[in-house]
Amino acid sequence: MPIKIKRLFIISAALYCFSILLPPYPGHWLLKMLPVALLIITVSRWPGDNTQKLFLAGLMFSVLGDFFLGYDSQHWFIFGLGAFFIAHIAYIVALMPIAKINGVKPYAILAYLAGGSLMLSLLLPGLAELLVPVIAYMSILLVMAITALLSKKSNPWMMVGGLSFVISDAMIGLNKFYLTIPQAQFFIMISYYFAQYALLQGFANSQQQKAQTGALITE
Repeated sequence: MPIKIKRLFIISAALYCFSILLPPYPGHWLLKMLPVALLIITVSRWPGDNTQKLFLAGLMFSVLGDFFLGYDSQHWFIFGLGAFFIAHIAYIVALMPIAKINGVKPYAILAYLAGGSLMLSLLLPGLAELLVPVIAYMSILLVMAITALLSKKSNPWMMVGGLSFVISDAMIGLNKFYLTIPQAQFFIMISYYFAQYALLQGFANSQQQKAQTGALITE
């Protein structure tokens, strides 16, 4: 990521996160969208292969989800959920293919599945008509995080990005359907912006490694 865009990303993300602590103000949803919009600019400059296109689509649906949840989270929550559902599908396809499972990864998968089951048991009584959409979203989120572990493109940034996304969305679910978390939005957005940045860095590293490998083969 160019250093100027990285600085703008950090500044805009910090501004929005800290502005959450203030009383509501007009147009806050625009500031909410800005950090991920900057990531879109970064990815649009990558080589135009399938990974770039898919990751770009994931970011674009993410910023659409930011709009829905920022502009009117009470009435448009389901649309935000749908936008991020599609974003995770794009990330999953971009992460293909899957590598052979080894090391501590089986235990990490079990931890994700156990955590997801626990979350569902806590949220279930409060989901009402959102039961099916939330279960579907939780499932695709876990698949994305697990795929980030198992992908042949996987690296520490990618794995941390998947985990941070799970943490962010877990806080959303707990705060909305189970119990009120003090200053929840502040912590949700910090972990969300970090997740998107870490996934981008992970994809960028895998693209760079692919380019270097291709250069060695041609030599």
